[in-house]
Amino acid sequence: MQKIKILTDSTCDISFEDEKKNGIKIMNFPITVDGNDYRERVDITNEKFYNMVDSAQEMPKTSQLTTFEILENYKELYNEGWTDVIHICICSTGSQTYNNAMAAAAQFKEETANSGKPKMRIYVVDSKGYSGMYGYAVIQAAQMAKKGGNPEDIVDYLNDWASRVEAHIVPLTLKYVKKSGRITAAAAFAGELLGFRPIIKLAGGGTAVLEKIRGEKNIISKLLADVEKYMEPGTPYLIVKGRNKELPETMAFEMEKKFGYPPEYMNNIGVAVTCNTGPDLVGVIFRSKEK
Repeated sequence: MQKIKILTDSTCDISFEDEKKNGIKIMNFPITVDGNDYRERVDITNEKFYNMVDSAQEMPKTSQLTTFEILENYKELYNEGWTDVIHICICSTGSQTYNNAMAAAAQFKEETANSGKPKMRIYVVDSKGYSGMYGYAVIQAAQMAKKGGNPEDIVDYLNDWASRVEAHIVPLTLKYVKKSGRITAAAAFAGELLGFRPIIKLAGGGTAVLEKIRGEKNIISKLLADVEKYMEPGTPYLIVKGRNKELPETMAFEMEKKFGYPPEYMNNIGVAVTCNTGPDLVGVIFRSKEK
C-alpha cells in the first residue's frame, strides 16, 4: 500500500495547526542571534524573533540543514513504513539545504539498497521561494496525498507552482534591507530621507526591486496595481504580514473588494524573510500569469 509523507523545512512558515492537521513533517532551521543559538519553531516564536531583531547587534543568521540531519530524517520515515517521501526545500539559491537533500537522498538509496525491506522513494523539490511561497504548496501537496494522489502528480504540481509563484513585498523601513545587502546603504539612506519604499519581487529563486513607492499611504494602491498586472486571474493568493497588523488587514480587504474573493490566509513571515526585510512589511504571494 502506498504511503506518501510530505517533508519540508521551517522556512515554509505554515502554522502549527496546518502542520498537524495535514500530517506534514518539518525540519527546523538553526538560528544564531548575537552568538546565541536557537531552533526555529522550537525555541523561538515569530513574535519573539521580531522583537529580537530590533535589539540585535548584528542581523541574525540561519544555518543550512546538513546532509547528516536530512539523512537521519529520511531513515526515520523509512522505519515508520512510508513508501514515498516528497521533500520540498527552501529555495536552492538562498540555502545549501536543497543540495544537501539531494546528497542525502543518494546516500539513503545506497545504504538501503540491500536492506531486504521495501524501497522508499524520495523526491526532492526545489521550491524556488521562501515562506508562504512554498508553504501554501506544501499544504496543497499534503492534501493531495491524503486524497490518494500519486507522488508523480504531486511533484508535477509542486514544480509547476514553483515556476509561477511570486511574492511582492514592501518593507516599511529600510534599515533591515540595508543590513541584509538587498539594497545598498547609500540607496537605503537616500530612500529613507525621501520617504521611498521598494516593491521587492521574489520569484524563480531571485529578487528584484520593481519600483519605489513614495509615502506609506500609496503602498496599498501600488501593490494592488502590481497584483492586477501580474497575477493569474481567479487563482489563490496570500497576504504577507509581519509585526505590522493594520496594513496587511487593509490589503486583504482591498484585494477582496477588487478581485471578488478573499486571500487563502494571512502568511506570517518567519526568520528567513525577517532577516532580509525586517519584521514590518506588507505583501502578496500569488501565481503569476503564464509568461
